[in-house]
Amino acid sequence: MNIYEEVKDAKTIGISGHIRPDGDCVGSCMGLYLYLKKVCPAAAIQVMIERPADVFSCIRGIEEISSDFKPITEKFDVGGSGDVNYVVPTASSASELVYDVIGDKSAIDADIAKALYIGIIHDTGVFQYSNTSPKTMKIAAELISYGFDFPELIDKTFYEKTYVQNQILGRALLESILFMDGKCIVSMIDKKTMAFYNADSHDLEGIVSQLRSTKGVVCAIFMYQTDTLEYKVSLRSNGAVDVAKVASFFGGGGHVRAAGVTMQGTFYDIVNNLSAQIEKQLK
Repeated sequence: MNIYEEVKDAKTIGISGHIRPDGDCVGSCMGLYLYLKKVCPAAAIQVMIERPADVFSCIRGIEEISSDFKPITEKFDVGGSGDVNYVVPTASSASELVYDVIGDKSAIDADIAKALYIGIIHDTGVFQYSNTSPKTMKIAAELISYGFDFPELIDKTFYEKTYVQNQILGRALLESILFMDGKCIVSMIDKKTMAFYNADSHDLEGIVSQLRSTKGVVCAIFMYQTDTLEYKVSLRSNGAVDVAKVASFFGGGGHVRAAGVTMQGTFYDIVNNLSAQIEKQLK
């Protein structure tokens, strides 16, 4: 598929991602946006996602994202759910797929490469997750050849934490619970705790991965409260549990080792429901 051939005659183009955009959502949307602005200069192009975390401010054009979801036109020539689908379940990330659909690779520049690289490192856990393939590594090698400071990019967008982030991470680790004979771990942050630390959802990035690093744990669950009896749940696995299957059972999705879902109920109800699905796989 060549994305330029699909949109070259469009006068208005809409680009959107999933709710609570992570690094791959932001990187893929912005990488595509920067590319299409370059090859379709006459088109009006709009990216519509929630406000990204401040760590992604290094991506050129990030301030042009429309987070109020007010479209520039009543109907986009191309956008929305799309009439043409490009789906590769084995791909590492949406950013890898954006790289695939750029037909003329000579149009890629350092800014486009940086955005796509950020997306790939965030969805692969800096190439640690099982969704990393030889193809992923080859694409990453091509992207870093554009000359941006990729070690700093990894440190600033993936590893570096603010003081508030470290505090709330410590709280989550302190109050975590081991269960299933130490094979699973869970922690939760409620709205009251988030208000105490003056934190938002962006400050919770990385907590579930840190929980997964606990010795003996094969599956980690982290959730934070979004409303009364409503929680955003993140799941991480070492591969022994396909957390995408667990999440999809409750209407979510993701990868074998990383997935998410929004669930209703009390903290204990949600843990019990998730546990039942996890236990099926462990047996």
